[in-house]
Amino acid sequence: MTKPVLVLKFGTASITKPTGEPNEPVMVDIARQVAALHAHYRIVLVSSGAVGAGKALIRDYRGDITQRKAAAAVGNLMLLNQYSRFFSIYGISIAQSLCERHHFANRDQFLQLKQTYEELWANNIIPIANENDVVSNRELKFSDNDELATLIAVGFGAQALMLCTSVGGLLDTDGQTIRQVTAFDERVFGVVRTDKSSLGLGGMASKLTFAKLATRMGIRVVIFGLNEPDNLRRALQGETGTEFIPSDTSLSARNRWLASGSLVVGRVRVDAGAVRALGQRRSLLAVGVKAVLGDFAAGEMVEIWDETDSPVAVARTRISSETLSQQLTQQNVEVANANDIVLL
Repeated sequence: MTKPVLVLKFGTASITKPTGEPNEPVMVDIARQVAALHAHYRIVLVSSGAVGAGKALIRDYRGDITQRKAAAAVGNLMLLNQYSRFFSIYGISIAQSLCERHHFANRDQFLQLKQTYEELWANNIIPIANENDVVSNRELKFSDNDELATLIAVGFGAQALMLCTSVGGLLDTDGQTIRQVTAFDERVFGVVRTDKSSLGLGGMASKLTFAKLATRMGIRVVIFGLNEPDNLRRALQGETGTEFIPSDTSLSARNRWLASGSLVVGRVRVDAGAVRALGQRRSLLAVGVKAVLGDFAAGEMVEIWDETDSPVAVARTRISSETLSQQLTQQNVEVANANDIVLL
């Protein structure tokens, strides 16, 4: 039987010192614990920390976008060298996987990425993924590796997605770890603090957003910390951290990929009749669209919102936003075919 996929994400604050240098004892322990899981899972390790690791080598570092790209170019090499050293103790080789958003937005490119990972796993190699900060067209402050880890977990049909954080889990208003979350409601998001690490880009709000997406796709999510011995193993077994219970889903691999909300480039707001039609697995027609938000081309992904601004589906469009805006009142104009719509 094929081993299940396990996606592990380690944030900047988890694996670096406050000054930004890689925290070797922590990385040694990560390698030890991941090596123990390696025999039972196909593992993807998503690691932040490149900018923090490399910024000390950039003169007069101020943190602007060009300097962050340069720091990432230096820091990626530093981190991979460290990971390679520590995993080699257990006879495990690693591979670097620098990803960009189009690798997930384009189905053919995603399948090529998937085939590459499967070849690495077949050779007992662990891919270590990070966003390709050096050439990314998107400003770094709008991107974090919680998103990348979730895209990988959803696209690969992971059994579990584990997000490491310096606070060790989702904390309630008394600072105690909430052990289990079965539904994403106002109470869950209401306990989130808005502060975050000075080194990282993400935060608990980001983790909850992507945990919500992953659990919708049937993936178990655990937010945990490394502040106690064997916390990775114990979190995977449900003994520590915060566990988010997945929803039941029978979506195909393609539809899981389609449903990954991080791929959307625009939104359309639809009326109640269109919402009912979508629930009956019918196509979205232009006459049901009340508003077009954002610019998108034919073939790109959009979110479909109802009149209360709640997302109800994601879809691959048949027409562009410009064309749709011009044809909102026309009959029988298909915005998205039923086969390209996934209800949320």
